[in-house]
Amino acid sequence: MQPIQSRPGFRQMGVRRFGRVNWLGLYTLSRREIMRFLSVWQQTIFAPLMTSALFVIVFALALGQNRDEVMGLPYLAFLGPGILMMTVIQNAFANTSSSIISAKMQGNIVDTLMPPLSAGEILAGYLTGAVTRALIVAAAIATGMALVLGQGVAHPFWALAFVVLGALLMGGLGLLAAIVAQKFDQMAVITNFIVTPLSFLSGTFYSVEALPQPFRALAHWNPIFYLIDGARYGIAGVSDAPVLRGLAVCGLAVALVLFTAWRWLASGYRMKP
Repeated sequence: MQPIQSRPGFRQMGVRRFGRVNWLGLYTLSRREIMRFLSVWQQTIFAPLMTSALFVIVFALALGQNRDEVMGLPYLAFLGPGILMMTVIQNAFANTSSSIISAKMQGNIVDTLMPPLSAGEILAGYLTGAVTRALIVAAAIATGMALVLGQGVAHPFWALAFVVLGALLMGGLGLLAAIVAQKFDQMAVITNFIVTPLSFLSGTFYSVEALPQPFRALAHWNPIFYLIDGARYGIAGVSDAPVLRGLAVCGLAVALVLFTAWRWLASGYRMKP
């Protein structure tokens, strides 16, 4: 009798049946990640917008009309792009990190690991949610800046490029942080002592040219500085560093972070029992 394994049409267990890309699985995971933050839009979309508006209001009231121009711009026009990018990177990080750490703590991470999805597809699904959330927040803040401050977008392509790179970088870092963390307290430490200080101290509220050495030189090694600087160039048309250098640094940082995330997902590092 012919062995079952050699019969026509028989497929062994574990053999991938979806071709090179499981488009249905990727779409399902991406849709889940998008609907996850849209279902609580008051926290994930509206709250960041309110925080950004409060920053602008506080600085406007505190400084009034007496603040000198920064890089040839009125201070609020200088501040707006920095706040936009700061909000983008914080939300992209929060989207992937909260999804993974919540699934690990609730014990349903298996729902992501068991479906026939490759490491690349899992990574792409989570990043889709992070980038979508970042773009929605960025568009809303940019619209508010245009309506309230009268500030348009000087270079739309560059602004979009740095927003997407920022979402990819911080989405990937959020995934790595959630993989390493084993409980919410550890995740909070990473957010409060690494992500928030970096986003605040990377040129959001000031030009790094005002920093003394060696802090000015150190700032130019920080990819988040280039994200904020690139967003400022895209929106206001001015920058502290060459925009092509910023694009190269951010692109390299994104490639390194996403490759590490892919390797960890492929190996099941701190994800599989």
